[in-house]
Amino acid sequence: MDAWNKGIRVGQKKALKLEDIWRIRIRLELEKRFEELSLFNLAVDSKLRSCDLLSLKVRDVSRSGTVLSRTTIRQQKTHREVQFEITPKTQQALSQWIFTNHLEMADYLFPSYRRKGQHLSYHYYLTLVNRWVSDIGLDTSQYGTHSLRRTKASLIYAKTKNLRAIQLLLGHAKLESTIEYLGVEIEDALRISESCET
Repeated sequence: MDAWNKGIRVGQKKALKLEDIWRIRIRLELEKRFEELSLFNLAVDSKLRSCDLLSLKVRDVSRSGTVLSRTTIRQQKTHREVQFEITPKTQQALSQWIFTNHLEMADYLFPSYRRKGQHLSYHYYLTLVNRWVSDIGLDTSQYGTHSLRRTKASLIYAKTKNLRAIQLLLGHAKLESTIEYLGVEIEDALRISESCET
């Protein structure tokens, strides 16, 4: 049976705004939902697809008991390496999460509650994302797991208009993919590209 959306372009999920990030983050901190806070912060920082985010192991983000400020992983979909920053807030949340749960280097960073030796499922992650956005009054039909991948890229693009930088951060092979991903109009993209020529 074919997927309902096969061959149909479905609208992209919205990226979160800066104020949305802080509202979600503060709520998770106040409610002491430390795993969710770690997952949310890392999802925004890393700009990873769900499959790569959920399959991270402690060793991918930590060395000698210290959470790294920057790390590199190989993406499952493209097999290309992508590097990302782990901001101090995220480092703090991850350190607390790893220490409190006695996670070992070989453990999944976000282990499944039901399946021993497995990571959180995509379905559970989607449920969390829906809860986060609905808790701050956003329409869950407009947001999804990919919203978190797009969030930091959209914020950086809005500030810098640097498509090449976003391409590298997202690990896209082609600039056209980045243009489509960000929803940048072709005319705007060409104008930006021409203005950056040396």
